Amino acid sequence: MIQVLVAVGVLGWVGWEALREPVQLAHVEKAAHAPMTESFSEEGKTRLKARYALAAPVAGQLRRVTLQPGDAVQAGQVVAWIDPTSPGLLDGRSRRRAEAELAAARSQHRAARQRVQAAQAASGLARSSLQRAIRLHEGRVMSQEALEQAQAQAARTAAELSAAQAEAQAARQRVEEARAALWQEEPGPAAGQDSAAAADAAPRAAGRQPVAVVAPVTGVVLKRTLESATPVTVGQALMEIGDTAQLEIEAEVLSADAVQLRPGTPVRLLHWGGAGTLQAHVRRVEPGGFTKVSALGVEEQRTRVILDFDSPRSEWAALGDAYRVELEFLLRHEDRALQVPASSLFLDDRGKPGNYALYRVVDGRARLTSVRTGLRSATHVQVLEGLAEGDAVIVQPDERIVDGTRIEAH
Repeated sequence: MIQVLVAVGVLGWVGWEALREPVQLAHVEKAAHAPMTESFSEEGKTRLKARYALAAPVAGQLRRVTLQPGDAVQAGQVVAWIDPTSPGLLDGRSRRRAEAELAAARSQHRAARQRVQAAQAASGLARSSLQRAIRLHEGRVMSQEALEQAQAQAARTAAELSAAQAEAQAARQRVEEARAALWQEEPGPAAGQDSAAAADAAPRAAGRQPVAVVAPVTGVVLKRTLESATPVTVGQALMEIGDTAQLEIEAEVLSADAVQLRPGTPVRLLHWGGAGTLQAHVRRVEPGGFTKVSALGVEEQRTRVILDFDSPRSEWAALGDAYRVELEFLLRHEDRALQVPASSLFLDDRGKPGNYALYRVVDGRARLTSVRTGLRSATHVQVLEGLAEGDAVIVQPDERIVDGTRIEAH
């Protein structure tokens, strides 16, 4: 009798287990409000805003160059000497070419001076605006964010003024080089010439003396094309000089991401090799794109985006030309966004294309719920409609979970 009862009990338990609805284990998280920033990441590299290629202003024998790449130079410092060859008379064509080069160099110098004047005006206006913003902030009339924007604008215009001044100095140096090339090839004054002609002939005669090649800007030697003493021709490259304090950042961004960028879009520099995070902003999105093949062999359409630093120079002084950096472009921000893990969402094929859905856990069962999404970060998505704070959602649901499935959270 006891054996019969045991057998009946076992059969009943087996039957109940067979008929009982299965329970699926699932990872469950709750929707919660938190700050959220929509962004995307991309690699970039630093580059100099201006590189100055120094060329031989005259033909002759270059003396040995002692400067090494990385050596600091000052504007006006002699970086090389050239012993010019014996001058000869210019033919008409060569003379016209030399005179045209001198005229072009002078025009570039005038344009550079005008850019300096414009940059000085912009920098002065930015400084005045910053002083006004500081007073308004102290009087609690202006927000901290507006003050920081005024500070960034003042820093940007100051950097642009410095770059314009360096370019003007380089343009002046090109004028001197063009003048030296013309003087070298022209004959000295004839006897009986007036004082003006004699004064003009004096620098021409100086072309027979050693010619100094000077640095147009303060910076460092980037590349040395020639080192040993060797003959050089007019215009032959000698070295490159640049100011590493005038750095910018170049990034090749997917065109689908680039359309979301505007001048002024904030950017963070991560894992750049130094301590902390650096701040920058988008200065220009180039209008033309290009095709690039990714490491996986996929053709991608990209465009170049140029960034300027916002962080003080002292924080990124260790960066040099062509250094790799990781960039995070900050598109939009919400201080209080209802968000769920991005892996809890999937495309909802019941409604309009592009709609999303997820599974809520209600009374121990999965409930398919359509939602409207907003901002997206690398890990979370903002939910605008369809959820309330505290709702439990299933993370990474698999094909065994459908609407109504019993769920056990783990």
